[in-house]
Amino acid sequence: MQAIILAAGMGRRLGDLTANNTKCMISVNNEKLIDRMMDHLLSLSLSRIIIVIGYEGDKLKNYLKSRYPGENIMFVENSKYDKTNNIYSLWLTRSLFQEDDTLLLESDIIFENELLDELLSYPYPDCALVSKYERWMDGTMVKIDGDNNIVNFINKKAFCYSDIDNYYKTVNIYKLSRSFINSQYIPFLEAYIKSIGENEYYEQVLSLLVLVGNIRIKGVPVDANGWYEIDDIQDLHIAETMFADPECRLYNLNHSYGGYWRYQCLLDFCYLVNPYFPPERMVDEIGSNFGTLLRQYPSGMGVNSMLASKYFNVKSDYIAVGNGAAELIKVLVENLRGKIGVIYPTFEEYPNRIDKEKLVIYETSYPDFRYTSDDIIAYFSEHEVDNLIVINPDNPSGNILSWQELNKLAGWSGERGIKLVIDESFVDFSTVDKNMSLIKNDILEKYPCLYVVKSISKSYGVPGLRLGFIASSDRSMISNIRKEVSIWNINSFAEYYMQIFGKYEDSYRLACDKFKEERDRFENILKLVPYLRVLPSQANYFLCEVTDRFTAHELAVLLLKDHNILIKDCSGKRGFPHDKEFIRIAVRDKRDNKALVTALLSYL
Repeated sequence: MQAIILAAGMGRRLGDLTANNTKCMISVNNEKLIDRMMDHLLSLSLSRIIIVIGYEGDKLKNYLKSRYPGENIMFVENSKYDKTNNIYSLWLTRSLFQEDDTLLLESDIIFENELLDELLSYPYPDCALVSKYERWMDGTMVKIDGDNNIVNFINKKAFCYSDIDNYYKTVNIYKLSRSFINSQYIPFLEAYIKSIGENEYYEQVLSLLVLVGNIRIKGVPVDANGWYEIDDIQDLHIAETMFADPECRLYNLNHSYGGYWRYQCLLDFCYLVNPYFPPERMVDEIGSNFGTLLRQYPSGMGVNSMLASKYFNVKSDYIAVGNGAAELIKVLVENLRGKIGVIYPTFEEYPNRIDKEKLVIYETSYPDFRYTSDDIIAYFSEHEVDNLIVINPDNPSGNILSWQELNKLAGWSGERGIKLVIDESFVDFSTVDKNMSLIKNDILEKYPCLYVVKSISKSYGVPGLRLGFIASSDRSMISNIRKEVSIWNINSFAEYYMQIFGKYEDSYRLACDKFKEERDRFENILKLVPYLRVLPSQANYFLCEVTDRFTAHELAVLLLKDHNILIKDCSGKRGFPHDKEFIRIAVRDKRDNKALVTALLSYL
């Protein structure tokens, strides 16, 4: 068997990375794509490797000759690389192509070696690696029957999103027999080029052969985690994460700050959302208006403030809408004058936005990071501040102040002229008091120095909308915040979500009740893991001390490597004892929570 690698393309979408080199010369985690592919192909004892070169072809040829001296590597030049496509590159190899069984590969793919081994061992002479369709995939799709026969090739024009459950993406790695190449493929390839042209794709010939019923090509399904096609800078970043060692993969994922839908089957126990809301009917309603929302401008702050006031039943001039709570946190903190008190450990988006010389920090000294309003009052009576920020329930500890404590703290702050910021993004998960939200007209009016921040990502389960609110009867502050964000700071999808939410309020309450039941169940089974000490929580996560066997970091790396599970390693976060190890685990639905506990117990 021989191998043919198509490597003539220019790779324009990779910008400067391919300004002076062909695409397969770019590096993924300090290893060139072509080196990774060649090293495995050469281990297979192939008769030869044929590489079609074009753009910056001499550089690629010279590099491979010097790196692999004595190996049977042949080069075929496509001098029309800028005017043709890969069908022409393959056509140029036709005399060599016909001489042996062939592995056909494109040079911009990174893959685990096991995939190629699986293709070679598959007991059928003509087959293609395929993967079940995922959102990130682009290019040629196929359908396969119950015997893994490819029954249809789906090009971009024929692609239909309503049929994606039946699609498989071609990995662009084929095993083709000499008899098929000579009797079927080459004659059709020649006819296709003569009638259609050179600026086409070789898979179109395979599609035609399948269509007329001349051949059977088997699809060999493989895990989408084992390969990736690199066309642009984002693809390169994703590939570097997928194919990194576990330590680097964890680092890259954490520093992506989301976007985990790009990584197949990654279980995200790091980010914190309600798994039971929104309901499918609400998703369908938003989806049915997708075209209109995509093409129309959203309203400005005035209209969106009215929608927000309806959402929470407060006066419209008491509330401002943000592109996520993060946008409002930034603007709010910039409007706070004087010293600012914070409680550690905490959600660090607030202190990270504050000049260090303005921070007055209270680090909880009690076990399990519990504290009360009396503790806060006692500390900040001695360490005076002009502003005070409290996350309730706190993140990551899950500690909560009751309704009575919040009122006591707000009264004390008001007497001292302290601006009190309460972030209640997780409060709807609480069972301490009924309806603990402070976003009420009478509360806001009673405490004019109170500012309540609420993220809609968390309990409402829609982080992709990027929606948050701040409420206060301090009209001057609210007005300043509105002026400092852009006029179209939220998109039409978020606006429409606010518009229709009222129809789903009962569903939301039921979702929160269902969540609380699952949190209690999850806590009980999580306590079965002997090397974890689970701290009580009134939010949608648990802070856990790792008591033995691993450090928090080691456990995070292991779970990602062995089970594709991402957790929050709290190592190095301020407010945690240096001699103890802590992780934070989000509460997901029953199936995912069971998967996590099973993974944790597997290390016993």
